[in-house]
Amino acid sequence: MFDIVTAPTRAKLADGRDLLFFALPGHDPAPVADRRPLPERDPDQSELRFDRSTGQWVIVAARRQDRTYKPPTDQCPLCPGPTGLTSEVPAPDYDVVVFENRFPSLAGAGRPAVVPDGDGFVSAPGHGRTEVICFSSDHTGSFAELRPAHARLVVEAWRHRTADLMGVPGVEQVFCFENRGEEIGVTLAHPHGQIYGYPYLTPRTAAMLGQAREHRIHYGDNLFAMLLAREIDDGSRIVARNELFTAFVPFAARWPVEVHIYPNRFVRNLIELDDDELDAFARLYLDVLGRFDRMYSGPLPYISALHQFADTEAQAEGYFHVELMSIRRGATKLKYLAASESAMDAFISDVTPESVAQRLAALA
Repeated sequence: MFDIVTAPTRAKLADGRDLLFFALPGHDPAPVADRRPLPERDPDQSELRFDRSTGQWVIVAARRQDRTYKPPTDQCPLCPGPTGLTSEVPAPDYDVVVFENRFPSLAGAGRPAVVPDGDGFVSAPGHGRTEVICFSSDHTGSFAELRPAHARLVVEAWRHRTADLMGVPGVEQVFCFENRGEEIGVTLAHPHGQIYGYPYLTPRTAAMLGQAREHRIHYGDNLFAMLLAREIDDGSRIVARNELFTAFVPFAARWPVEVHIYPNRFVRNLIELDDDELDAFARLYLDVLGRFDRMYSGPLPYISALHQFADTEAQAEGYFHVELMSIRRGATKLKYLAASESAMDAFISDVTPESVAQRLAALA
């Protein structure tokens, strides 16, 4: 079992945003004062607009147009800033750090966004939370290169933030994720991810929960548990397993490279995993990311999405899992989400899930 310090060191940035340091044992964070002349935060930085044609909310966050875009390495805002004048992390060093996004898609506590009755245009405040999580102070590193204890610390930070944000008034869903690689659209090269607290259930989550409720009505068991059991029984798409977690390419994979990681028992979120399971998850997650990076001569661009659910009646069937996906369909080819995928949400796969699973399984 990894030795983890669970209580973060808290600080404030110059404009009042929260900053949290998560440290490995024996490392004491030493934040300095943030001395940057930052503008005051706008309490109304974004809004929600309801699209009646789809029944979905759209976040309009125009201030994000001004966010930092591909800065030179020596001006990276996620590297340690020991002077307090150059960085979002005013400190000489750090292990893992989380802070409120300076250019948030969602900000502020409120009430959940409720699907409106009637007709006409409907908007609502863009309440919620958007945070940045830096996995390491090493600008040139990656999650796959973290030592197991360091990866476990990132998992602990995800867990801590999930517990906190689930208690924020108006937050309906907590989403931890990583975008990796310029091909995905990453504008800051430093290894980092983000954590969103949405004021509504996202469309994909709502669709999955709807399917799970229908499955429960018709078959009497949990949809996700059934899918995991079927994948294990079939075996042809299993990538890696340990005693507590299983990684597999799903039967109906939509992306050229897609791997799902499930705990072997039903839990809804990271909070419900015990210490042994958190350790096993960190190890298997690193294993899969390592396989990704061995597929081709260069690092694989990917999206990592942690699907978490609250212990509520509406989300009762939700089963915690991670979905990893990449748009790279070959050593020199990308899968673009063109008309069928982007306009119709009808995915077309260029490879069989079984062939991808076989290749990843061989890359241990």
